[in-house]
Amino acid sequence: MSEPLVCWKCGAAVEKEPLPLSRRAVCRACAAELHVCRMCRFYDPRITSACREERAEEVREKELANFCDWFTPRPDAYTPVDRSRSDAAAAELAALFGDGAETPAEAEPDEARKRLEDLFKPD
Repeated sequence: MSEPLVCWKCGAAVEKEPLPLSRRAVCRACAAELHVCRMCRFYDPRITSACREERAEEVREKELANFCDWFTPRPDAYTPVDRSRSDAAAAELAALFGDGAETPAEAEPDEARKRLEDLFKPD
């Protein structure tokens, strides 16, 4: 392989692991199992079984070690998480509902109790 292997979960180099990767191989940086579908060159989440190898048995847990005979590690298995969309959504929620620092019940429990009693007070 020309490109060095990296962990599918954290992106740390896994060059110290002997090839072929053992079913028990784990990333030294994050302890993620490495003999997993997410690290395989046949992994493709766009298809139903998420595996392009038609002869491979289906593996349900794509991030857990398995016994697949078709497993071939791929150097580009790591995909960094895109935080920009989640950060933008969080900012929109904060703008809509406030920053969420504290709710009225947390700020003044007595005030919340008074509001509740006023709600159910007979006229």
